[in-house]
Amino acid sequence: MKNSKLISLFLAVIMVMLVAAGCSDSKSKVSVGIVLPTKDEPRWVQDEQRFKDALKGTDYTTEILFSQGSSAKEKENVETLINKGIDVLIICPQDGGAAAAAVEAAKKDDITVIAYDRLITNTDAVDYYVTFDSLAVGAAQGQYLIDNAKGANTPLYLYAGAASDNNAFLFFEGAWKVLQPKIADGTFKIANSSEAEALKDKAELSRDELSKIIGQVTTNWDANEAKNKAQTHLTAAAADSKGDVAILAPNDGTARSIADVFGSDSAVTSFLVTGQDAEKASIQYVIDGKQSMTVFKDVRTLVKDAMGMAVDILDDKKVETTGSYDNGKVEVKAKQTNVIVVNKDNVKKELIDSKYYKADEFTGLQ
Repeated sequence: MKNSKLISLFLAVIMVMLVAAGCSDSKSKVSVGIVLPTKDEPRWVQDEQRFKDALKGTDYTTEILFSQGSSAKEKENVETLINKGIDVLIICPQDGGAAAAAVEAAKKDDITVIAYDRLITNTDAVDYYVTFDSLAVGAAQGQYLIDNAKGANTPLYLYAGAASDNNAFLFFEGAWKVLQPKIADGTFKIANSSEAEALKDKAELSRDELSKIIGQVTTNWDANEAKNKAQTHLTAAAADSKGDVAILAPNDGTARSIADVFGSDSAVTSFLVTGQDAEKASIQYVIDGKQSMTVFKDVRTLVKDAMGMAVDILDDKKVETTGSYDNGKVEVKAKQTNVIVVNKDNVKKELIDSKYYKADEFTGLQ
């Protein structure tokens, strides 16, 4: 009888410990799950640390997973985070359309979904979108070419990001809206896209029309593909499509590759080339005069906005938004972050003095 009582007491103690452990687990569950596209690009590794820093001083926890360029891995990552009990999912999709299935799984568990930097399309399972103003990025690139073009009939080479990325459409659309009037009045002449040439008199392009142009000039955000396209275009170009030229390059990685190709063609007298992201290598190119400008998107602010939104959701506070984006299914409420044009004249002020980069990371800085 005595042994029986001891066994019962022992079992009771074990049960109490298990319940306590269960309570402890529920309190230590992951609050915010974050899925980023790849660890192979410096941008996303930097974001990883910034997200971790943004939650310091709060009672909330986060786990960050990388999809490594695979939509299948991305879905697996989301499922892993769902199983860890997240309340908020912040996700930058590898492919905006393919990510729909992953976020729909999260919504079934009443998880709030925030699309980060890239919009997830054709689903109503996205609650919010934190982004830089992508139309403004493209408009800034286009305006820079307009402000710095030399004379009339300047050959204009158009390039775009990946057709699978909704942002690529927005960047190109923003640039086209400011460039088109200057194409129509003869300031620029399109040098490398028959689809763009056929639409040169249209200021507002449909998604299908944008798709036709982007299909011809896509770089897929790949530096090698950008290099190959630029070489092909210059090889086919007539003499009057060289000289002083203007180049709409979608981002810094492609801009450097394209600039190297145009810079090595003796028939190209000078060239303007745009970029975005303020990558360290491109800042050196800007300082050296090899890249004309970059659009600086301060990801410190974007991370702060995304995590601030997540904390507001967790604290049951009102979420502040500044606009909305049509994802093909619904209008997604958005928080937009401003962008800054950086060239040789203001690179020190915007990137060094703001402590985004250190001066000793570059040579020739004035």
